[in-house]
Amino acid sequence: MALASVTMNFPFISTHNSYHNLSSNPIFSPLCTNNNNPSSNCSPSSSSSLNYTINFSSSTLYSKQLTVSRNVHRQTHFMKNHKIKVICARSESLKVMISGAPASGKGTQCELIVQKFGLVHISTGDLLRAELSAGTDIGNKAKEYMNSGRLVPDEIVTAMVTARLSREDAKEKGWLLDGYPRTLAQAESLERLNIRPDIYIVLDVPDEILIDRCVGRRLDPLTGKIYHVTNFPPETEEIKARLITRPDDTEEKVKSRLQIYKQNAEAILPVYLNIMNKVDGNRGKDAVFEEIDSLLSRVQKEEQDAYKLEKSEITSTQVDMASSGKDWRGIPTRLNNIPHSREIREYFYTDVLQATQRAVNDGKTRLKIEISIPELNPATDVYRIGTLMELIRVLALSFADDGKRVKVCVQGSMGEGALAGMPLQLAGSRKILEYMDWGDYGALGTFVNIGSIGGKEVEKQDDLFILVAPQNAVGNCIIDDMRAMTDAAGSRPVILVNPKLKDLPGSSGIMQTMGRDKRLEYAASFEICYHFRLLYYAGTQYPIMGALRMSYPYPYELYKRVDESPGKEKYVALATFANRPSIDDMNDAFEGKSRNQEKKAEGFWGFLSGIL
Repeated sequence: MALASVTMNFPFISTHNSYHNLSSNPIFSPLCTNNNNPSSNCSPSSSSSLNYTINFSSSTLYSKQLTVSRNVHRQTHFMKNHKIKVICARSESLKVMISGAPASGKGTQCELIVQKFGLVHISTGDLLRAELSAGTDIGNKAKEYMNSGRLVPDEIVTAMVTARLSREDAKEKGWLLDGYPRTLAQAESLERLNIRPDIYIVLDVPDEILIDRCVGRRLDPLTGKIYHVTNFPPETEEIKARLITRPDDTEEKVKSRLQIYKQNAEAILPVYLNIMNKVDGNRGKDAVFEEIDSLLSRVQKEEQDAYKLEKSEITSTQVDMASSGKDWRGIPTRLNNIPHSREIREYFYTDVLQATQRAVNDGKTRLKIEISIPELNPATDVYRIGTLMELIRVLALSFADDGKRVKVCVQGSMGEGALAGMPLQLAGSRKILEYMDWGDYGALGTFVNIGSIGGKEVEKQDDLFILVAPQNAVGNCIIDDMRAMTDAAGSRPVILVNPKLKDLPGSSGIMQTMGRDKRLEYAASFEICYHFRLLYYAGTQYPIMGALRMSYPYPYELYKRVDESPGKEKYVALATFANRPSIDDMNDAFEGKSRNQEKKAEGFWGFLSGIL
C-alpha cells in the first residue's frame, strides 16, 4: 500500500451528452459529467520513487480544487513507489480518443485530425520508443519485460500515457489518444484517474476489407512509409523494388489480430458508450474525415460555449460542489409532471444501472438501491408499479447480456391479490413480471428467471439475485427469508431494489420483537449503491426544493431546484457529503452556512425535517 496525495478538480456541469438530442419536454439541467484530461508538466524522475504531477483539465462548467489523501492499492512492484499528485483545472481544449482495427485507416485520420485541430497526438508505441530511448525509469522497467519476452503491464503503459497527457502542450492544445485504451483494464485505469475524452470515435470497417488492406500492405524500410499494392502503389519503380511485407501482415495473423481487437473493443465499449460515435471507415479518407471533422467541430463549439459560460456565470455557491462521477449527466427537470415522460424514466433506469454495475464489478455482494421519485414512491397517489417493473427488467437484462444468470425474486404472497400482510402497492407484481416483454431472444426462462425471496430459491446456476422491493408487512417479517437467501447465495451479488425493512407494528402491537436488533443490523449490512430522493417543503409534494443523489462509488450530492423563468427550471449543486447527510447538514447547505457553523433546524429552514 502506498499513500497517494491527490489534488483533484471536481466538475459537475457538462455541455454535451447523450441527452442533448431530447425534445424540450423534459428539460435536462446540464449538470455534470467528468470529462477530465491531464494538463500540466510532468516528467519521470530518475529516482526509484517516481513523482508525477498530473493536471486534469475538466470539460465541465464549474469546478473546485479539493485536496484528498487516500490509500491506493498498487498491483505491481513498479507502482508501489509511485506518488501521484493530480491537480485539475478547467479547460476548453478538445480531448479525443480514436479506436479502430488494424488497417482501418486510423493512422491517416489521426494525421488529418492533428492538421485540422492542432491536437497533441499520443500513441503508446511512440511513447514506449521515446521512454526506451531516453532511458527513463518507465522505459527501463518496460525494457525488462520486453527483454524477457513478456508484455509490458498495463500499469506501466498507463503511467506513460498519464505522464504524457500531463504536459503543458496537451493542456493548451488538447489531445488525441490513438488506439488507447486497448483493454478494459486500461480503460478502467484511466477512469480511476478521471481521464476521460469529450468524444470516443470508432472506425468501423468490414473484416474482409481489413484483411485485404493488411495483406496488400507494403513497407518502405528506408522511409517507414506504408503502401498498398493496389490502393496506394509506390511512386517509382525504385521504391517498389525495396518494399517489404511486414511479418504480421499475413492473412492468418491478421485474422487473429482482428479477433483480439474485437474482444477488447467490445469489453471497452460500455465505458465510453454515452460519448461513442461510430464512423463508417469503408470510404475514401476524405469522406471519412468529413464526418469526423463535423463531430469534432460540434464538440469543440460546445466546449468553447461552456468555457465562456463559466467566465460569466460561475458563483461562489456553485463552486462548493464536488465531482459526482463519470456517468452523471444531470437531474431531469419537471419531475412533478405525472406521468413521467419516457425520457425521464429511461434516464433514471440508466443512472441506477450504471451505479449498480460499477458496484458489482468492484466485487460488492450486498447492495441496496433507493430511488424515490413520484412514480416510485408507494406513499404517493401517482405511484406506478409498471415503472418499478421496468427498472427491474433493465437491471436483469443488462446483467443477462453480460452472460450472468439472474434470479428476480418477489415476496411469496405477492401476485396473489390483496391479502393480509401484502406489502404496500405491490400486489400482482410477480404476474406483471411474468407477462412483461423480455425480448425476442428468450431471456426469460434462460438467463432470467422469476422466483420468490427465500433460501430454497437459490440454485447453483444463479449468478446474481434481484429482490423486488422487499419489505416487512404487518405480521410478516421478510428479513428471515432474506437472510436465508443471502446465506445460500454466498459470494454471489444480492441486490435490493427499494427495500422497506424497518419493523412495523402487527395486530398485537408488536412484530416479531425477538431478535429485533439482529434483524435491523442485518438490514443495515446492505451497502447503498444508488440513492435518489426529491426534497420538498415539510408536508407538501410541491414545489420541489431540491434533490439528494448518490451513485456508487461517488459521494452524496445535494442540489437545489431554481426557477429560471415561467416554465423553466434547473438544479444547482450545493454540496457533497462523504456519508448520507443529516437533515441539519442539508438545511445548512440550503442556507449557505459553513459546515463548521453551529447547526440549527428551526424556522423556515426546518422544512426538511421528517423527509428521511
